[in-house]
Amino acid sequence: MLKRYQKDLQSVTEDMKNIALSLLKANRVVLGVMENASQNNCPEDTYAKVKEHLKNIAKKTVEIDNKIVIMLARFSPEARDLRTLVAYLKINNEYERLATNTRNLIKGLIAVCPKIDTQIVRKYAVPMHKETVKALEGIVGMIETDCIDEVKELFNQVVVSESKTDDFFEILEENVLKVAKENIETFKVYHKLLTTLRKSEKIADRVLSIASLLLFAKVGGEINH
Repeated sequence: MLKRYQKDLQSVTEDMKNIALSLLKANRVVLGVMENASQNNCPEDTYAKVKEHLKNIAKKTVEIDNKIVIMLARFSPEARDLRTLVAYLKINNEYERLATNTRNLIKGLIAVCPKIDTQIVRKYAVPMHKETVKALEGIVGMIETDCIDEVKELFNQVVVSESKTDDFFEILEENVLKVAKENIETFKVYHKLLTTLRKSEKIADRVLSIASLLLFAKVGGEINH
């Protein structure tokens, strides 16, 4: 019975890691678009690439949830094992929101790219989204390791990266609003840009929530996010 439980838990953990990797790969594509953005270089096919990485995430999270419910009923896990399964259930909700924010981010970016000074994106949005990607790398590492010290170190990495995205967005907002004051049409376009790039900040927020749940699962304590 114990071997069966460990095998099932390992399978679910691998599924959770694979979704995190898909989200990471999708956001690396987004980062590449930001780094190379110009009015003549915002290829629409990158939206398809992002969608491919995020394909069927909602379906996959439902399948994982069903596996966890069966495990809870069949094995009645306790202590760390119970914390882990409960955390995974909550993380799956965050995964779906992350996927939605990532799709909206690349879609909005492609839409406004031909209409804006893309130097603003490269100068301010790129460092912000690099921190978002770094935060995603952190949760992948947290899922992979069982070393408590590594888990804590990776959690702190996520906390720092999420905080930096907040700081970068404030700087971005300040500089975008300076440009947007020119006329009403310019304001509309750059307001759309800000709304789009805020998705990067929201992704980082969700990642921090996931990191908190993983910390709870592997170390214990209370859920703070």
